[in-house]
Amino acid sequence: MSLLTAILVEDMPDALQLLEKEITSHHTDISILGTAQSVVEAAKLLRVKEPDILFLDIMLGDGTGFDILEIFPHLKSKIIFVTASDEFAIRAFKFAAIDYVLKPYSSEELSLAISRAKAQIHPTKERLDILKNTLSAPEEKPNKISLHTLDKIIIVSLDDIIRCESDSNNTIFYLLDGQKIFVTKTLKYFADMLKSYQFIRVHQSHLINLQQISAFIKTDGGYLLLKNGENIPVSVRKKTEIIEILDQMHR
Repeated sequence: MSLLTAILVEDMPDALQLLEKEITSHHTDISILGTAQSVVEAAKLLRVKEPDILFLDIMLGDGTGFDILEIFPHLKSKIIFVTASDEFAIRAFKFAAIDYVLKPYSSEELSLAISRAKAQIHPTKERLDILKNTLSAPEEKPNKISLHTLDKIIIVSLDDIIRCESDSNNTIFYLLDGQKIFVTKTLKYFADMLKSYQFIRVHQSHLINLQQISAFIKTDGGYLLLKNGENIPVSVRKKTEIIEILDQMHR
Protein backbone atom coordinates (compact mmCIF):
# COMPACT_ATOMS: atom_id res chain seq x y z
CA MET A 1 0.00 0.00 0.00
CA SER A 2 1.54 3.31 -1.08
CA LEU A 3 1.49 5.99 1.58
CA LEU A 4 -0.11 9.37 1.00
CA THR A 5 1.40 12.40 2.71
CA ALA A 6 -0.46 15.16 4.52
CA ILE A 7 0.05 18.53 6.19
CA LEU A 8 -2.51 19.75 8.73
CA VAL A 9 -3.22 23.48 9.11
CA GLU A 10 -5.47 24.27 12.08
CA ASP A 11 -5.14 27.13 14.58
CA MET A 12 -7.00 25.49 17.47
CA PRO A 13 -4.53 23.24 19.37
CA ASP A 14 -7.24 20.83 20.58
CA ALA A 15 -8.76 20.49 17.10
CA LEU A 16 -5.31 19.98 15.57
CA GLN A 17 -4.44 17.29 18.11
CA LEU A 18 -7.78 15.54 17.49
CA LEU A 19 -7.32 15.61 13.71
CA GLU A 20 -3.77 14.30 13.99
CA LYS A 21 -4.89 11.48 16.31
CA GLU A 22 -7.81 10.56 14.02
CA ILE A 23 -5.59 10.29 10.95
CA THR A 24 -2.84 8.39 12.76
CA SER A 25 -5.33 5.90 14.27
CA HIS A 26 -7.77 5.33 11.42
CA HIS A 27 -5.99 6.31 8.19
CA THR A 28 -2.76 4.33 8.22
CA ASP A 29 -2.26 5.02 4.50
CA ILE A 30 -1.64 8.70 5.32
CA SER A 31 1.70 9.90 6.68
CA ILE A 32 1.64 13.33 8.35
CA LEU A 33 4.61 15.44 7.20
CA GLY A 34 3.92 18.25 9.63
CA THR A 35 1.36 20.54 11.25
CA ALA A 36 0.89 24.31 11.35
CA GLN A 37 -1.28 26.68 13.37
CA SER A 38 -0.87 29.82 11.27
CA VAL A 39 -0.36 31.11 7.73
CA VAL A 40 3.32 31.78 8.49
CA GLU A 41 3.95 28.28 9.88
CA ALA A 42 2.08 26.67 6.97
CA ALA A 43 4.06 28.69 4.43
CA LYS A 44 7.37 27.59 5.98
CA LEU A 45 6.29 23.94 5.79
CA LEU A 46 4.94 24.11 2.24
CA ARG A 47 8.12 25.72 0.95
CA VAL A 48 10.00 22.50 1.66
CA LYS A 49 7.28 19.85 1.46
CA GLU A 50 4.30 19.50 -0.88
CA PRO A 51 1.84 16.96 0.57
CA ASP A 52 -0.63 14.80 -1.33
CA ILE A 53 -3.40 16.16 0.92
CA LEU A 54 -3.57 19.54 2.65
CA PHE A 55 -6.04 19.84 5.53
CA LEU A 56 -6.75 23.56 5.53
CA ASP A 57 -8.70 25.49 8.15
CA ILE A 58 -10.38 28.59 6.68
CA MET A 59 -9.97 30.98 9.60
CA LEU A 60 -6.47 31.23 11.05
CA GLY A 61 -5.11 33.62 13.68
CA ASP A 62 -2.89 35.55 11.24
CA GLY A 63 -5.04 35.28 8.11
CA THR A 64 -7.03 32.71 6.17
CA GLY A 65 -6.52 29.47 4.28
CA PHE A 66 -6.90 31.53 1.08
CA ASP A 67 -3.75 33.47 1.97
CA ILE A 68 -1.83 30.18 1.92
CA LEU A 69 -3.26 29.27 -1.49
CA GLU A 70 -2.30 32.70 -2.84
CA ILE A 71 1.29 32.24 -1.58
CA PHE A 72 1.40 28.87 -3.39
CA PRO A 73 -0.75 29.32 -6.52
CA HIS A 74 0.69 26.21 -8.19
CA LEU A 75 0.17 23.88 -5.24
CA LYS A 76 -0.89 20.45 -6.52
CA SER A 77 -2.07 19.05 -3.16
CA LYS A 78 -5.62 17.80 -2.80
CA ILE A 79 -7.33 20.16 -0.37
CA ILE A 80 -9.72 19.30 2.44
CA PHE A 81 -11.15 22.57 3.71
CA VAL A 82 -12.11 22.56 7.38
CA THR A 83 -14.62 25.07 8.68
CA ALA A 84 -16.79 25.69 11.73
CA SER A 85 -20.51 24.84 11.58
CA ASP A 86 -21.63 28.17 10.19
CA GLU A 87 -24.57 28.55 7.79
CA PHE A 88 -22.84 31.26 5.74
CA ALA A 89 -19.70 29.16 5.35
CA ILE A 90 -21.71 26.10 4.31
CA ARG A 91 -23.59 28.15 1.70
CA ALA A 92 -20.32 29.59 0.35
CA PHE A 93 -18.86 26.10 -0.16
CA LYS A 94 -22.04 25.01 -1.94
CA PHE A 95 -21.93 28.01 -4.29
CA ALA A 96 -18.32 27.19 -5.17
CA ALA A 97 -19.03 23.42 -5.44
CA ILE A 98 -16.02 22.75 -3.23
CA ASP A 99 -15.88 19.96 -0.66
CA TYR A 100 -15.46 20.72 3.01
CA VAL A 101 -15.67 19.08 6.41
CA LEU A 102 -17.44 20.75 9.32
CA LYS A 103 -16.01 21.04 12.81
CA PRO A 104 -16.73 19.19 15.01
CA TYR A 105 -16.73 16.25 12.59
CA SER A 106 -17.25 12.54 13.10
CA SER A 107 -14.85 9.80 12.03
CA GLU A 108 -17.27 8.91 9.22
CA GLU A 109 -17.37 12.50 7.93
CA LEU A 110 -13.59 12.74 7.92
CA SER A 111 -13.29 9.40 6.10
CA LEU A 112 -15.74 10.62 3.44
CA ALA A 113 -13.82 13.87 3.03
CA ILE A 114 -10.55 11.96 2.58
CA SER A 115 -12.15 9.65 0.00
CA ARG A 116 -13.50 12.62 -1.93
CA ALA A 117 -10.16 14.41 -1.72
CA LYS A 118 -8.31 11.45 -3.22
CA ALA A 119 -10.57 11.65 -6.28
CA GLN A 120 -10.80 15.44 -6.61
CA ILE A 121 -9.23 17.79 -9.10
CA HIS A 122 -7.66 20.88 -7.56
CA PRO A 123 -10.30 23.69 -7.45
CA THR A 124 -9.79 26.35 -10.12
CA LYS A 125 -8.91 29.91 -9.12
CA GLU A 126 -12.39 31.02 -10.25
CA ARG A 127 -14.11 28.53 -7.91
CA LEU A 128 -11.82 29.54 -5.05
CA ASP A 129 -12.68 33.19 -5.78
CA ILE A 130 -16.40 32.37 -5.58
CA LEU A 131 -15.79 30.69 -2.22
CA LYS A 132 -13.65 33.55 -0.92
CA ASN A 133 -16.05 36.30 -2.09
CA THR A 134 -19.14 34.54 -0.75
CA LEU A 135 -17.46 33.97 2.62
CA SER A 136 -16.26 37.58 2.87
CA ALA A 137 -19.67 39.13 2.10
CA PRO A 138 -22.26 36.67 3.50
CA GLU A 139 -25.14 39.18 3.34
CA GLU A 140 -24.62 40.03 -0.33
CA LYS A 141 -25.99 38.16 -3.32
CA PRO A 142 -23.21 36.05 -4.88
CA ASN A 143 -22.48 36.90 -8.51
CA LYS A 144 -21.75 33.34 -9.62
CA ILE A 145 -22.45 29.71 -8.82
CA SER A 146 -20.51 26.55 -9.70
CA LEU A 147 -22.66 23.76 -11.17
CA HIS A 148 -21.45 20.17 -10.87
CA THR A 149 -22.41 18.17 -13.99
CA LEU A 150 -21.56 14.52 -14.56
CA ASP A 151 -18.17 15.28 -16.11
CA LYS A 152 -17.21 18.86 -15.25
CA ILE A 153 -17.96 21.98 -13.20
CA ILE A 154 -19.51 24.94 -15.01
CA ILE A 155 -19.52 28.44 -13.53
CA VAL A 156 -22.51 30.63 -14.36
CA SER A 157 -23.78 34.05 -13.32
CA LEU A 158 -26.89 33.94 -11.11
CA ASP A 159 -28.47 36.63 -13.28
CA ASP A 160 -28.12 34.37 -16.35
CA ILE A 161 -30.33 31.65 -14.83
CA ILE A 162 -33.93 31.77 -16.09
CA ARG A 163 -35.21 28.76 -14.19
CA CYS A 164 -34.42 25.32 -12.80
CA GLU A 165 -36.47 22.20 -13.38
CA SER A 166 -36.50 18.94 -11.44
CA ASP A 167 -35.52 15.76 -13.28
CA SER A 168 -35.87 12.96 -10.74
CA ASN A 169 -32.98 13.52 -8.29
CA ASN A 170 -31.24 15.89 -10.71
CA THR A 171 -31.82 19.48 -11.84
CA ILE A 172 -31.82 21.12 -15.27
CA PHE A 173 -30.68 24.78 -15.38
CA TYR A 174 -32.05 26.91 -18.22
CA LEU A 175 -29.87 29.93 -19.07
CA LEU A 176 -30.48 33.17 -20.97
CA ASP A 177 -28.19 32.09 -23.83
CA GLY A 178 -30.33 28.99 -24.43
CA GLN A 179 -27.91 26.64 -22.71
CA LYS A 180 -29.28 23.76 -20.62
CA ILE A 181 -27.09 22.37 -17.83
CA PHE A 182 -27.85 18.99 -16.24
CA VAL A 183 -26.70 19.01 -12.60
CA THR A 184 -26.47 16.01 -10.30
CA LYS A 185 -28.21 17.62 -7.31
CA THR A 186 -31.89 17.80 -6.36
CA LEU A 187 -34.09 20.83 -7.01
CA LYS A 188 -34.59 21.16 -3.24
CA TYR A 189 -30.83 21.55 -2.82
CA PHE A 190 -30.82 24.59 -5.13
CA ALA A 191 -34.15 25.95 -3.86
CA ASP A 192 -32.65 26.11 -0.35
CA MET A 193 -29.44 27.70 -1.68
CA LEU A 194 -31.09 30.33 -3.85
CA LYS A 195 -34.22 31.28 -1.90
CA SER A 196 -32.56 34.41 -0.47
CA TYR A 197 -31.57 35.66 -3.93
CA GLN A 198 -34.89 36.23 -5.72
CA PHE A 199 -35.46 32.63 -6.73
CA ILE A 200 -38.74 31.00 -5.77
CA ARG A 201 -39.99 27.45 -5.98
CA VAL A 202 -43.40 27.83 -7.62
CA HIS A 203 -44.10 24.14 -8.11
CA GLN A 204 -42.69 20.78 -7.04
CA SER A 205 -40.75 20.71 -10.33
CA HIS A 206 -39.93 24.38 -10.91
CA LEU A 207 -37.64 27.02 -9.37
CA ILE A 208 -37.86 30.44 -11.05
CA ASN A 209 -35.68 33.57 -11.12
CA LEU A 210 -38.15 36.31 -10.14
CA GLN A 211 -36.42 38.73 -12.53
CA GLN A 212 -37.45 36.49 -15.45
CA ILE A 213 -41.20 36.58 -14.72
CA SER A 214 -43.29 38.64 -17.13
CA ALA A 215 -46.76 38.00 -15.65
CA PHE A 216 -48.95 35.70 -13.61
CA ILE A 217 -51.85 34.43 -15.74
CA LYS A 218 -54.86 33.48 -13.62
CA THR A 219 -56.67 31.41 -16.27
CA ASP A 220 -56.12 27.69 -16.94
CA GLY A 221 -55.40 26.97 -13.28
CA GLY A 222 -52.81 29.74 -13.00
CA TYR A 223 -49.34 29.86 -14.54
CA LEU A 224 -46.34 32.15 -14.95
CA LEU A 225 -45.45 33.73 -18.27
CA LEU A 226 -41.68 34.19 -18.44
CA LYS A 227 -39.86 36.86 -20.43
CA ASN A 228 -38.64 34.20 -22.89
CA GLY A 229 -42.26 33.21 -23.63
CA GLU A 230 -42.34 30.00 -21.59
CA ASN A 231 -45.35 29.07 -19.45
CA ILE A 232 -44.59 27.55 -16.03
CA PRO A 233 -47.33 25.99 -13.85
CA VAL A 234 -47.86 27.27 -10.30
CA SER A 235 -49.00 24.90 -7.56
CA VAL A 236 -52.27 25.72 -5.79
CA ARG A 237 -50.58 26.36 -2.44
CA LYS A 238 -48.07 28.76 -4.01
CA LYS A 239 -50.52 31.02 -5.89
CA THR A 240 -51.21 33.50 -3.08
CA GLU A 241 -47.50 33.86 -2.27
CA ILE A 242 -46.60 34.41 -5.94
CA ILE A 243 -49.28 37.07 -6.41
CA GLU A 244 -48.12 38.92 -3.26
CA ILE A 245 -44.47 38.84 -4.33
CA LEU A 246 -45.27 40.10 -7.83
CA ASP A 247 -47.48 42.86 -6.41
CA GLN A 248 -44.61 44.03 -4.18
CA MET A 249 -42.17 43.95 -7.11
CA HIS A 250 -44.39 46.17 -9.24
CA ARG A 251 -45.24 48.79 -6.62
